[in-house]
Amino acid sequence: MTVAQDGSGDFTKIQDAVYACPAFPYEKVTISVKNGIYNEKVRIPEWNTNVVLQGESKEKTIITFDDNFSKINLGRNSTFYTYTVLVEGDDFSASNLTIKNASGDNGQGIALSVVANRAKISNCNILGNQDTLYLSGKEAKQYFVNCYIEGTTDFIFGSATALFENCEIHSIKNSYITVASTPEGTSFGFVFKNCKLTAEPSADAVYLGRPWRIYAKTVFLNCELGKQIRAEGWENWSKPEAERNTFYAEYNCSGEGFRPAKRVSWSHQLKKNEAEKYTIENILKDDLSGWYSK
Repeated sequence: MTVAQDGSGDFTKIQDAVYACPAFPYEKVTISVKNGIYNEKVRIPEWNTNVVLQGESKEKTIITFDDNFSKINLGRNSTFYTYTVLVEGDDFSASNLTIKNASGDNGQGIALSVVANRAKISNCNILGNQDTLYLSGKEAKQYFVNCYIEGTTDFIFGSATALFENCEIHSIKNSYITVASTPEGTSFGFVFKNCKLTAEPSADAVYLGRPWRIYAKTVFLNCELGKQIRAEGWENWSKPEAERNTFYAEYNCSGEGFRPAKRVSWSHQLKKNEAEKYTIENILKDDLSGWYSK
């Protein structure tokens, strides 16, 4: 199916194409999205598995909406309704497009919410401020490759196991990049490999992460850390018990922000044999083998 705002495709709205997708198909269902600014909230429901959302270009195929916590105003859990794109269907993939929460720096506002298993996002811009990217789902595995992700506070958050490879993670202002809520006993939480951490010139005190839940796991391997990263690296969010239970670690990183000797004492610098277990196969293994390479 093709979505084009000029009427040359099958639909002019992305959500209408999703409505036309079969439930639980045996094969991939591809929605090709032509360049344009699509001002809509898009939901890929649980029964719409195997959806492929393919943009014409990362810079010019833009899905945007401007919900935020105060605008939604549905009580303490309003954040989770603020998404621009919500993915509930397993085996989803998206490429070559921009997903944006356009509400500005006005509190929590999710751009992309993924609560599905085996989701692959490649060559995409994910833009927002606080809470840009929410990753969850029971035992969910998610893969981000060659993406640009930006935000202010806690802009990558949730309980999923997620691997970020060759991504640029950009802080708009001083705050926290990650806030994982990894379930107890999970082998991996958020893993960043070969990523570049950048920031606006005004940002000079950015934490790598803090724990939403006390078993949070976040690891940076072979990443380039800009000077905006604070020497201590991590913060306990006023949860002393998190210092005993979180797993925050780095390995073979570089850049002005990589100061291992000054990190908080309860974080880790991995040894080579420890880092070797952080392969794509180990992190993302699932009943459907090799899904991340398709």
